[in-house]
Amino acid sequence: MEKPTSLDGVTTQMIATPRLEQHVYFAGPEDGVPVVFVHGNCASALHWEENMLALPEGFRGIAPDLRGYGWTEAAPIDATRGMRDWADDLDALMVALDIETFHLVGHSMGGGVAMRYTIDRPEKVLSLTLADTVSPYGFGGTRGEDGQPVHEDYAGSGGGTVNQEFVKYINEEIREGGNPNYPREVINAAYFKPPFRHPREDALVTSLLATRTGEDFYPGDMTPSEHWPNVAPGAKGVANAFAPKYADTSALVDIDPKPPVLWIQAADDVIVSDTSMFDFGFLGQLGIVPGWPGAEVYPPQPMVSQTRHVLEQYQANGGAYEAHIIEESGHCCYLEKADEFDALLAAFLKK
Repeated sequence: MEKPTSLDGVTTQMIATPRLEQHVYFAGPEDGVPVVFVHGNCASALHWEENMLALPEGFRGIAPDLRGYGWTEAAPIDATRGMRDWADDLDALMVALDIETFHLVGHSMGGGVAMRYTIDRPEKVLSLTLADTVSPYGFGGTRGEDGQPVHEDYAGSGGGTVNQEFVKYINEEIREGGNPNYPREVINAAYFKPPFRHPREDALVTSLLATRTGEDFYPGDMTPSEHWPNVAPGAKGVANAFAPKYADTSALVDIDPKPPVLWIQAADDVIVSDTSMFDFGFLGQLGIVPGWPGAEVYPPQPMVSQTRHVLEQYQANGGAYEAHIIEESGHCCYLEKADEFDALLAAFLKK
C-alpha cells in the first residue's frame, strides 16, 4: 500500500535492527532531546506527525510503525509475551539510533507498550505519557479496579472478540461504504467524537488499512471457552497480546527508578472507557451481545478506573503522576484536540 505524503518538517527512514526493519518518522533537530511516540491499534506512526511538529524547541520527535502496522517489516506477534515483542522492537530501535534515554509517549495499545517498556527498562525512560491508554490489566475479561479475571481462562478477551467483518474490510482494503464496520466509518465514529472529521482523514484511513491481518497479526487466533461469550485468548496476534492473560503491566507500581507520568484521557472515549462500546461486559449489559449472564457474573471492565488505581499505587510507592481530562473528545484526543494535548505534553516535558 502506498504511503501517504508526510507533513512538511517530517521525514521517514527505514532503520535496520537485529529484530526487524522498522519504518520511523522523525521531526525536530537531530541533537534535540528525544521524545518517542508509540501508536495504538489499527493505526500507525503517521498519526503522530502533527504532534511531533508541535514539540517545544529543543526536542526531537521519533515515531516508529510497530510490527504488524504501517510500513515496518511484517513480523509475527507472539501474544504469550504480552506487549514485549513491541517493547523489545522499540529498544532495538533505540540502540540502533544510539539513544540511551528518552521521553516516552503511548496512545491506547501503545500506552500498554510504553508501560511494558518502562517496566523492563525504567532507567531509560525520562518520563512516561499515557494517552487514552489500554488498562494496565489489558483489554476485556477483567472486573474491578484491581483487574481480577472474570473467568480463569480470561473469556471475553483476545482475538475472538474482534469484529470479523471489520477485519475482512481491512484485508480487502475496502475504505468506505454504507456499513458502520467500514474503516472510514469506524474512524469517524470511534476514533473521534462525531461530528469531528480530521483534515487528513484519507491518510488516516490508509494508515488503518496498512494493518496486517491474520492469526499472526490482527486480530490473532482464539480459544473456545465454556464461559460467556464463549471465546478466550489464543497465543498469537495483536488482540491476544493486549488480552489480560498476557498483558498485565500493573508491575509499573514497583519499578525503580520511577519516571514521572502524565495521563491524558478523553472524556468521550468509546474505546477505552468504564463503559466501552468494545467491551463484551458492557455490550452484554446493553443487550447488544446476547446471553449476557448479568453484572454479578460478567460486569463491564472499568478500564479508566483500573488505570487510575494503578497510578495511585505508583504515587503511593514514591512515583509522581498528573492526570488530565480532555473534554468533548473521542479516543484519538491527540488529533481531535491537538492544541490542548500538545500544550499539556509541552508543559510536562519542560518540567
